[in-house]
Amino acid sequence: MNGTTGEISPTTSDSVADPAATGVEGAPGREGTADTTLTGPGSVAQWTERYTHAVMDTFGAPQKVLVRGEGAYVWDADGKRYLDLLAGIAVNALGHAHPTLTAAVSAQLGTLGHVSNFFGTPTQIALAERLLNLAQAPEGSRVFFTNSGTEANEAAFKMARRNRDGAAGPGTRTRILALEGGFHGRSMGALALTSKAAYREPFEPLPGGVEFVPFGDLVALEEAFSDEAVAARGEVAALFVEPVQGEAGVRPLPPGYLVAARELTASSGALLVLDEVQTGVGRTGTWFAFQQQEIGGGVVPDVVTLAKGLGGGFPVGAVVAFGERAATLLGRGQHGTTFGGNPVAAAASLATLAVIERDGLLANVRAVGEQLREGIAACGNPVVAGTRGHGLLIAVQLSAPVSAEVARLALDAGFIVNAVQPDAIRLAPPLILTRDQASEVVAFFAGLPADLTRRVPTPTPTPAPTASATPPKG
Repeated sequence: MNGTTGEISPTTSDSVADPAATGVEGAPGREGTADTTLTGPGSVAQWTERYTHAVMDTFGAPQKVLVRGEGAYVWDADGKRYLDLLAGIAVNALGHAHPTLTAAVSAQLGTLGHVSNFFGTPTQIALAERLLNLAQAPEGSRVFFTNSGTEANEAAFKMARRNRDGAAGPGTRTRILALEGGFHGRSMGALALTSKAAYREPFEPLPGGVEFVPFGDLVALEEAFSDEAVAARGEVAALFVEPVQGEAGVRPLPPGYLVAARELTASSGALLVLDEVQTGVGRTGTWFAFQQQEIGGGVVPDVVTLAKGLGGGFPVGAVVAFGERAATLLGRGQHGTTFGGNPVAAAASLATLAVIERDGLLANVRAVGEQLREGIAACGNPVVAGTRGHGLLIAVQLSAPVSAEVARLALDAGFIVNAVQPDAIRLAPPLILTRDQASEVVAFFAGLPADLTRRVPTPTPTPAPTASATPPKG
């Protein structure tokens, strides 16, 4: 059962197992404050009010407060059901409360929950072997486990720093390249690789040596590796790229780009690092996006970073280093983690990978993704200008900057989508999404108000910068 019928009441008393341990019903709150519980009447409005007084305002007020999920659906605290077309931003690969995943986590937690990295565990070792196999990594490849995609990219950043000795001698590889529009995380090293000035500027100075290359521009990439650039700015240690840029609006790299990037990095000794945090683990219809001929053209990268869908909702990330050279860049004591690769996270990941394979979800991603892209593009609504993406990572291009209004209308209609750019909606649903559910999504976009684009005032054009204007950073 995928939760397709019925609705639920606000959170009930069986939401927690041990009230005394969690500060819920019957347990004392902080001295001098009201008891904070997970039980009793709790509407979306009430929970949102509590959120604003307890949670840092880094995300703004939540759109809804969600209390339960099943399959591709979630329910809010008012009992309303939504088809989840975002999956926690490409995280919940198997949807919500998948029985195989929950059983694996429960069994592992009841057996061995956590050990330090002074020790190995069977689940950690098996997951590393599984990832190397799925990535078709060559002999000598290795895996480093993290808790998130940001941490995976942080580790890869440090690997790039270790790739320092170039053709001109020790320490001559001083430059790291990343693409404009890329998003690699919010910690300081990962943020240094992220091009958006609004994310970067409040925390400058960031780790140096990073240069941004225009997205998909092969001429600019070749110039960055040219003899003139090397003579002026130093050799390149690494190139970081997302095969499909997610936060920039689901922008796939043009065909042939990664092949050229591989040639440039290989000939110069630079690392080719693929950020597959969002595109990995079946999201695009293959285990990794670079394995698709249209995207990767048969390239073998040096490093791939993973997270999001890997644990099916449980926090876990990974760095896959291809070959002995990349796998030995970080030596003993040069990097570490307390929780990375813990038994429960590894068990969740193994279960997620097993279900994707057992249930043929890669084929489902390709078929349902094609249905969504083609159906929405052909829906005939003037608000929709087209679609792009691969598998179940899709952008709906809009004909005007009305994505926020479209997302609001979707929520009202029972669909969770993401206004990823002012003129683009991101869809990243669970890999279990069915054809019938996809048809509902197509019908929603077909039924958008045709005058929606006329409701938004035309923005005042930004004056072109003069020759003396200070260029934007990042």
